[in-house]
Amino acid sequence: MTDHVRPGRAARRGRRAAALMAAGVLLPLPALAGCDRDDAAEAVAASQDIAPAARARLKDGGTVRWAVDAMPGTFNAFQADANGATERITGAVLPTLFTVDGRGVPHRNADYLDAADISAREPKQVVTYKINPRARWSDGRAVGAADFQAQWEALRGKDNAYWTARNAGYDRIDKVEQGAGPHEVKVTFGRPYADWQSLFTPLYPKSVMGDPNAFNDGAREQLPVVAGPFAVQERDADDGTVTLVRNRKWWGAPARLDRLVLTVVPADKRAAALAAGALDVAEIDHAAAQRVATAQGPASSRAPKDSADGNAGPPAAGRDEELADGAGSAVAPRAPGSAQARADVRTAADSVSLRGYTVRKGLEPAYTQLALNGGTGPLADARVRRAVARAINRQQLADTVLKPLDLPARPLGSHLLMSGQQGYEDHSEVLGGQDTRAARALLADAGWRAPGDGPQQAGQPAELPAPGAASPAERHGPAAPKAGAPARHAPPGGRVERARPVAAVAPLSAMGALGSELQQDALLRQSASFYKEAAADRLAAAGGDTAAPEYADAQRYRRRAAQALGAAELLETGQAADDGKAGDDGKGRGAPEGGRPGAPAVRPAADPPDAGQNAGEDADGDVSDDAGPPAGKKGTGARAGAVPTVKKDGKPLTLRFVLPDGPGAEQLRAVGDRIAEMLDRVGVQTSVQEVGDAGYFRDHIASGDYDLALYTWPGSAYPATDARPIYAKPQPAADGSLTVEQNYTRVGTDRIDQLFEQAASELDGEAAHRLMARADSRIWAVAASIPLYQRPELVATRRSLANVGAFGFATPRFQDIGYRK
Repeated sequence: MTDHVRPGRAARRGRRAAALMAAGVLLPLPALAGCDRDDAAEAVAASQDIAPAARARLKDGGTVRWAVDAMPGTFNAFQADANGATERITGAVLPTLFTVDGRGVPHRNADYLDAADISAREPKQVVTYKINPRARWSDGRAVGAADFQAQWEALRGKDNAYWTARNAGYDRIDKVEQGAGPHEVKVTFGRPYADWQSLFTPLYPKSVMGDPNAFNDGAREQLPVVAGPFAVQERDADDGTVTLVRNRKWWGAPARLDRLVLTVVPADKRAAALAAGALDVAEIDHAAAQRVATAQGPASSRAPKDSADGNAGPPAAGRDEELADGAGSAVAPRAPGSAQARADVRTAADSVSLRGYTVRKGLEPAYTQLALNGGTGPLADARVRRAVARAINRQQLADTVLKPLDLPARPLGSHLLMSGQQGYEDHSEVLGGQDTRAARALLADAGWRAPGDGPQQAGQPAELPAPGAASPAERHGPAAPKAGAPARHAPPGGRVERARPVAAVAPLSAMGALGSELQQDALLRQSASFYKEAAADRLAAAGGDTAAPEYADAQRYRRRAAQALGAAELLETGQAADDGKAGDDGKGRGAPEGGRPGAPAVRPAADPPDAGQNAGEDADGDVSDDAGPPAGKKGTGARAGAVPTVKKDGKPLTLRFVLPDGPGAEQLRAVGDRIAEMLDRVGVQTSVQEVGDAGYFRDHIASGDYDLALYTWPGSAYPATDARPIYAKPQPAADGSLTVEQNYTRVGTDRIDQLFEQAASELDGEAAHRLMARADSRIWAVAASIPLYQRPELVATRRSLANVGAFGFATPRFQDIGYRK
């Protein structure tokens, strides 16, 4: 499966009392919204699928051939050209001091550490490591303080002779020294560091870290000294393989497998490699997963058993004919020797081979986001970014990707934590959900209006477009093809979207609303988030006692959160009563028509449609994406009722949407098409440009050559460290350029930077989580990165393999992977 993530290895990745009083609601700065416990439990269950089995139930021996995207650029995980293969290799052959569980929680690895704790906080933070006395390098030397010190010196960023990709955390250390005995190491920090458990993993021997030449070049293609359950036997660039063998000097539970062979197989070739019996484990895309699933059936019990070492080759002679001539088939036999008959035999053979596999699936700790480039153009205006965000139905996009895989289809509500990860909470309400009228109001407030925009009289019917209204393809603009390739066009016979009735009330901009009202809307939503966090805190303090005053506080805070959200919705849809009194019936109730005199009532989403509401429309008149053409009509690919394009100073709002064109990106392009349709409904045009995979990130995302883009960021057990460069405020460099680190949307704030720094320095875990939650709320508020969904992780494995598959957050235990007895 193609990962559109930045080149190189992905990084390992008291509340403020001041408040404002407005509209009768307390408006503090943003905080958190919780998630349902059942949702969290479901997310945790969906995060991992590895066919767990006790070691005693596994065979001793065998080989696993594991597909990787590319050869490791280096065996040094701290260099820029390290990649996924590097990470897999180092995880099997080098010390991992802290492993991560399925919820993203670090745990001490007893194979290497007897203990590791913060032994002092004042005057400086000190961490004391007690190393397992049995831990030794393959050259016989004990793992000790010299290795820790060499790694710190190499990665601290003080010696330019070391070509390091990152030094986060190591730059906070003052000194590394031996402790009370030969197996104790003391690390003293100059600045407190919350993510200290992320350091010294992987741990390299001082022979690699103690010399710049060994660091830069010596560990690029060989790693003779190791300290893991496996060792590197061979790197064969011609065959595209790296072979790991059982480390005979490993002191822990011995590896069940004899060898692991990492094999380079492109994503689009993996289904064929599986069918040929050339792989045992491979991450695959949806299409390949469907092939594996289709091959399963009543005859699956006849699938050939794996050979003794776990590697089943092509199916036995006669097996393919048995399937091709399956009894009871209603298909007429092919002419013997015909091309179609030979193709049938090959397909049948593939099916038999694929029956020996199963697909392990889960939610990968990585999320696909819509990135909005705020560095230049219309999206430099936060109101336009918020409008784009509020035009998008994230639930429908999540459904598109995850429902067919029977995975929890929920939009991701955090930039910093994945669903199911400890501390995860949904903060998306700071920005607000999908709301077409709110999006149009934001655009109008920024000066982008459709022709004829103005106050709408109550009850005025929707104005149908003239015959020949623009089709989606015309409104989105032509897709810009890569050189020599034909442009991509929408297929004929597409869905017809019926004209939707006019909004029940005019948007804010049409009634002369100023930016202050939009700011008030944002503050109301932030206030709701703050109250939800306070409610959660008080509920925890109540300890389940419903008679406790803390429980009463929690209920009060929840009501205030609901009040704030309700006020925000009224503002956004133009229903807020003037001065809080318009339409008052003298009993404290608003006007029955919705708050403004003469305005039609706005039905709750649960209300049934009235007689004039078309099938497929929701209560607000928006047409469901699942609705088909009207009865008696066929889809034509054109839309009756296309929304006029918004313009500013006569220029239409057109955003260039850059997408990858590779064979592994079909799903990403399909999501892009859905987003373009959603933007079309608020009058925003998109010009889709498909570019080659090789230059997608380097030439477009990293360089800022896009308006909208889809790409993936990995999650992390250490977000205060690993996510900071992704959301750091760009800084001007001495040469006049802009240093963006990994913030390719080019949008950030000083306050977000401060919260990351405070969280990274906060040694109280709960306080650090609260700081990260506040940072995430502010990242949502600037509306430059819109998380859509967690990526599905699909891994095909031999049916007889255990303890391998879709790992999610969990660190693989390579020594426990094996074939069942």
